[in-house]
Amino acid sequence: MSAHRRAAVVALTALAPVSWGTTYVVTTEFLPPERPLFTALVRALPAGLLLLAAARVLPRGAWWWKAAVLGALNIGAFFPLLFLSAYRLPGGLAAVVGSMGPLLVLGLSALLLGRRPALRDVLAGAVAALGVSMVVLKAAGALDTLGVAAAFASTASMSAGTVLTQKWGRPEGVGPLALTGWQLTAGGLLIAPLAFLVEGAPPALDAGAAGGYAYLALVNTAVAYCLWFRGIGRLTATQATLLGPLSPLTAAMLGWAALGESLTALQLAGMALAFGATVAGQLTSVPARRRDRARGLDADTVPCPRPGILEAPQPGGTRVAPADPRGDAR
Repeated sequence: MSAHRRAAVVALTALAPVSWGTTYVVTTEFLPPERPLFTALVRALPAGLLLLAAARVLPRGAWWWKAAVLGALNIGAFFPLLFLSAYRLPGGLAAVVGSMGPLLVLGLSALLLGRRPALRDVLAGAVAALGVSMVVLKAAGALDTLGVAAAFASTASMSAGTVLTQKWGRPEGVGPLALTGWQLTAGGLLIAPLAFLVEGAPPALDAGAAGGYAYLALVNTAVAYCLWFRGIGRLTATQATLLGPLSPLTAAMLGWAALGESLTALQLAGMALAFGATVAGQLTSVPARRRDRARGLDADTVPCPRPGILEAPQPGGTRVAPADPRGDAR
């Protein structure tokens, strides 16, 4: 992959954590309070079903259980644990624990992919975590043990899902649209019974809440996760996860711009550190990428289709209905 093309892939993948950084503002300004599981459900299941309808490709063979595992790790477990930690921990501590994701990915990549961590990547992950902590961490009293455990578990879940996504790749010819739809649907089906059991019936929605949920489902989840899984197929797991700090940085900037929150000199310095570590983390060595290609871990993948364009039937998936032979003539 040329340097120009790689930069374009990184930029598109970075849009995912940037989008996720808008979740806090949308949730606090437009959505009903104290409904984290319902919010997680609305983010995942409608988006997954929409992508399944657009892709018209179902898993086949071993990909039924692989999609279920990835959906549980990246969505079904990650969303509820993330919201639980956010409700129980003070300040930005959950974000600080989440910023340890790159270091977890390095360890899991060594275990599952046989990729030895480079010192530069370890340093980039540590500096990114330090920068995020400078931006979001505030003084607090005694920590909530369950909240800390949930924050770490959510980070570990997403990290494991990221590494396994790269390890397993995608069935031949199946694009990110279908893979994302499989995972969001599987994760949403896991969240659904928990949401109704814990929180009861869905809340009444006004126009602002309906718009907020639509944004979270379509842009913040369907489009963002499609870009994320597409990027994981083209970048190393470490490169992808080192884009994660862009999420709390985006949230902090939106808090300053939209909610009138102040930014101190320490926070600005932390932003510079975290952003610098994110950029440094994209400079993966050429020999390492060649080894990945030889193992089938970094092959170029099918571009992420635009919503409404149907994927052609492929050997890795089962066609639900025939595609319009006119394709995208319109």
